[in-house]
Amino acid sequence: MASNKAARDGENRIWKTNIDKVNAELVTLTYGTIVAQLCSDFNNKYSEVNKQLDKMGYNIGMRLIEDFFAKSGLQRCSNFRETAETISKIGFKMFLNITPTVTNWSADNKTFSLIFDENPLADFVELPNDGRAQDELWFSNILCGILRGALEMVQMQVEAHYISDVLRGNDATEMRITLLRYMEDEMPPDDE
Repeated sequence: MASNKAARDGENRIWKTNIDKVNAELVTLTYGTIVAQLCSDFNNKYSEVNKQLDKMGYNIGMRLIEDFFAKSGLQRCSNFRETAETISKIGFKMFLNITPTVTNWSADNKTFSLIFDENPLADFVELPNDGRAQDELWFSNILCGILRGALEMVQMQVEAHYISDVLRGNDATEMRITLLRYMEDEMPPDDE
């Protein structure tokens, strides 16, 4: 329970400090334009668009983690469960003003889900009606890359992917995160 208390304390500390906030609608519209341009650039080959969004997110995450630690004043988490709570209650709150639910832990505590009740990146969005986007495009895939990049910078190699999205007609938006391994102190890879 100490990790939950630490997460709450960190969350409260963040919102009591002066953190510059960007207009959410501006971020949403800008992100939508990026996704639309990628769809155009890759001739609606959605698997390639998903890869590009993940790659962009990975590069963002590698840099965003420094900002996270500087603004939150937190130290590294002691285990993967604490990491999950910190991501949900502090990271997402700090950068997107949302708090996804951490749930569906695997028996070995190496895999969990984030359930998004809201996703500001998906506001005002309608997927292309081409008969393929509903099955192939993960519109908010940049978030998977951000988590991969940020966690890699704290020596956790993870896999992150969506398993459902309200934009695809599912009841909920769910991201699945799996800890692949703890990394030794290594130099970060070159930007992808």
